[in-house]
Amino acid sequence: REAEAAAAAAAAAADAAKMGAMLEGVSAPFGFWDPAGLSKLGTPATQAWFRAAELKHSRVAMAACVGWIVNEAGVTFDGNIATGVPFASLGKGVAAWNAVPDAGKLQIILAAGAIEFASEAVQPHYMKGGRTGQTAAPFGLKLWDPLSYNANMDAATIATKRQMELNNGRLAMIGSMSFVAASFIPDSVPALPAGW
Repeated sequence: REAEAAAAAAAAAADAAKMGAMLEGVSAPFGFWDPAGLSKLGTPATQAWFRAAELKHSRVAMAACVGWIVNEAGVTFDGNIATGVPFASLGKGVAAWNAVPDAGKLQIILAAGAIEFASEAVQPHYMKGGRTGQTAAPFGLKLWDPLSYNANMDAATIATKRQMELNNGRLAMIGSMSFVAASFIPDSVPALPAGW
């Protein structure tokens, strides 16, 4: 029995090392961390879908955190979001979204859908060997690295930058949910000032 348990533990460690080497985003201090066992589900295409979903959610969460902090600081755009509705009148936090006119909400949702459609149209698709996170925009524009900042970086530097993006996005997902929780449940996030 002990030999079987040791063999099973060694096999699990080998699987974890193999998945850690395969998956971008494995980093210290946790290394390969998968308490829910999601890495054992499906095929490599399934894992690519999980990674693409994580990256998309990370990018949205980073934008949400920046937007929330800027809004809480009282910074607003000049002008109107709609006829007779100035940006400054929207309020803060979740109340700001509720104050956006329905036509504005529809435009935001359609823009997000267009970006999602463009990211899924990239060939080869990320579930068939393509790289996640590369989204082409209309007229030859690039949503990823529009100023070609990464053009002169070596592969190791780019890998490090992508790792940073994933880690920052993971933290931003926690942060954005903390902002939402704090807006509905006062003092639920002790690190945030009252009223967030």
